[in-house]
Amino acid sequence: MNRFNRTILAASLATGLAFSAGLAHAQKGETVKIAWIDALTGLTAATGKNQLQGFQFLAEQFGKSNPAGVKFEIMPFDNKLSPQETVSVLQAAIDKGVRYVAQGTGTGPATAIIDFLTRYNERNPGKEVLFLNYAAVDPALTNEKCSFWHFRLDADTSMKMEALTTFMKDQKDIKKVYLINQNYAHGHQVVKYAKENLARKRPDVQIVGEDLTPLAQTRDFAPYIAKIKASGADTIVTGNWSSDLTLLVKAAQDAGLDAKFYTYYASVSGTPTAMGAKAEGKVYQVGVMSYESPEARKIMDAYKAKFNDDFYTAQIFSAYQLLTAAMVKAKSTDPLKVAFALEGLDAKGLSGEMQMRKTDHQLQQHVFISRWEKAGAKPNDYSVENTGYNFRTVKTYEPYVASTPTSCQMKRPNPR
Repeated sequence: MNRFNRTILAASLATGLAFSAGLAHAQKGETVKIAWIDALTGLTAATGKNQLQGFQFLAEQFGKSNPAGVKFEIMPFDNKLSPQETVSVLQAAIDKGVRYVAQGTGTGPATAIIDFLTRYNERNPGKEVLFLNYAAVDPALTNEKCSFWHFRLDADTSMKMEALTTFMKDQKDIKKVYLINQNYAHGHQVVKYAKENLARKRPDVQIVGEDLTPLAQTRDFAPYIAKIKASGADTIVTGNWSSDLTLLVKAAQDAGLDAKFYTYYASVSGTPTAMGAKAEGKVYQVGVMSYESPEARKIMDAYKAKFNDDFYTAQIFSAYQLLTAAMVKAKSTDPLKVAFALEGLDAKGLSGEMQMRKTDHQLQQHVFISRWEKAGAKPNDYSVENTGYNFRTVKTYEPYVASTPTSCQMKRPNPR
């Protein structure tokens, strides 16, 4: 067993679950199929490719050693970022025998999966399908739209903004903030929570402007940057991701905009290259992975060696870690039994302990604020997108700091 596989095994066993060998391997050799449904075409294709590779890479590693003794097969489906296409390919996946689905980019597709599975699972007892949401962060998905069949592995928009504004509260250089976000649920929520939290924590800060741009359609952000410069903003808060952040950053640099960015997704494919040396010390990110974590670093190094790409989505590791632990607890790979086992489950993530909150199926975990800095000595020597720069953790928040309440009134099926 190589060093990387020993790390995965050790992390899996570190969940604190003590089982007999017979129980731990009750499903030994079984292959669990996971339908990965996200965009592999269009302006967000690079992000989709990275996420798919992450799921495939860790499927291979966890398949070599995990407490449940199962193997994983990832079946990719391109949803073209469309809710309608998502439902179509989800049905196709189910027809192929898939009973687990993973999706993350876009609230629309995530909502479509939840709505579809709520109906499908009720009508097809014994054939239920479970949804692992690794990045769709609209708080509604674990509040008014919460579902027994949906488990969110990322911190939601409100949780990340709680942590981000707690950090911003102490940054005295922040005087004027401009909000620019994508025109869909997540973008609207970033605006909502930024305004509410800043008003509560930093009432002296001015919101000097806001814009909502079409999701993954804008190719020229120069007009928006001109408005931001004219506003006198010293700080930009954005939940943009993929091309909508990459092109925004490039336009800001081309225009010589001297403002700091507080982001959700600066590490996503393409954006680090756009930032480069000019963004040193000026771009912050809120997220659930510490780049200094030894466990994360081992995966990052192995992933880069194989793909010459960066692993930046800790939630993918969490998906396998929680699934295998739940399968051991349930003594089954049946999605209904696994779903009940996931509720309240404690496990060790890449960057600390985590717990799947039973009330709404929102994962509770550490949240980190990182800053774009020049790579240095270990453990800060990693080069993101081979730029010579990386994200340096400047603040770590315990799970309770970012945790937000839920209004979820979950309807649970009868156990079998």
